[in-house]
Amino acid sequence: MKQSQLTITEFERIYQHSISKKDFADIENFILKNSDENAPFLRIASGSGGKFIQARNYVGVLQTKSGLTIEILPKIADKNDAEKSKVVFIKMLRMLKNFPFKSSNLASLKTQNLPLLEIFISMFLCELETLVKKGIKSDYITLENNLKFLKGKLNINEKIKRNSIHKERFYVEYSEFLSDIKINQIIKTTLKFLYKKSNSSKNQQKIRELLFIFDEVSMCNDYKNFFTNYTINRQVRHYEQTLLWCKIFLLGNSFTPHKGDDLALALLFDMNALFESYVGNFIKKKLPGTILQHQEKYLIEKPREFKLKPDIFLEGKFIADTKWKIIRQDINESEKKYKISQADLYQLYAYGKKYECGELYLIYPKIDGIEQESMKFKYEKDMQLEILYFDLENDSENDKLIENLLA
Repeated sequence: MKQSQLTITEFERIYQHSISKKDFADIENFILKNSDENAPFLRIASGSGGKFIQARNYVGVLQTKSGLTIEILPKIADKNDAEKSKVVFIKMLRMLKNFPFKSSNLASLKTQNLPLLEIFISMFLCELETLVKKGIKSDYITLENNLKFLKGKLNINEKIKRNSIHKERFYVEYSEFLSDIKINQIIKTTLKFLYKKSNSSKNQQKIRELLFIFDEVSMCNDYKNFFTNYTINRQVRHYEQTLLWCKIFLLGNSFTPHKGDDLALALLFDMNALFESYVGNFIKKKLPGTILQHQEKYLIEKPREFKLKPDIFLEGKFIADTKWKIIRQDINESEKKYKISQADLYQLYAYGKKYECGELYLIYPKIDGIEQESMKFKYEKDMQLEILYFDLENDSENDKLIENLLA
């Protein structure tokens, strides 16, 4: 059965009448189970058009058990441009630590009109093909069997118990060098899982070819325990990226974990954390000595409480915080006003005072089609805040932003 596909951007709505009752109910249950303040993935509400589900600051892929796939893309332009948003989103994912996006050869993937989930599956399959070329790991596995010949170690108790009639048989324990080991079982389980999720004939063909290579490998039913306890050693270092992908797909282990099993798949990424990671690593690469998430100061010293964690800190130079918010200019008859959060201004003021730093910056995303201008606020004689905009599509523009930080 062909899967249906919906693409929306942040804060867009999906009305109840536009999808099946079952899909809407499953997504609603997912929302209710994840409605605490730490995981506000989506919201559910009612309006003049009826009941609806609204995206928030989490982007990625949801798939219901009936096969409806919903991809939520970041809003990087005043008008929706799904392909542009998709390219920027994947570019940002490549900067994440402990995720396998960085090593993926995106240049070789033709992403035109491909759903986000199919792009992720393609990236995993490319990684797995690289692993297969390097060689699938095998190991000695202890087996037990009732054979017509003696092999390995004879188990006397089991022979007596099982072979009272067939005296000619031997119950033995022996070792064989096989590929049917746990890490290969995890990969095969992931391939089987994705074969049911993919709607791309190209991806399905690749999965069938890879399953043939893993034909003698068993499935793994306890993969949750595996991911809790496994470690990568030198012998299986080439498995690391592939296993990270397996973890993402089998556990739905995106940037933020979620509760419940109402959906078949939920890979969601917090755009606040993603933007912070991308901008921070971009600046750190350009300015050695930059510290991300610096944690040496407290808002209250006695007792020491409310640890301060500026996103970007370069000692003796500046402090910067990133905010994934659209700063839109409001124009009235008398003046221009920008919707800068008062809480953000207070936060940077606290950083400036506690770190004794006079150069403070708030970095917001640059949004195409919206007029955005740099602004400066003077807190005190030797402490000022400047508003800057990070261009997720044009790194050369961000080089100018770096120059501004050091000016």
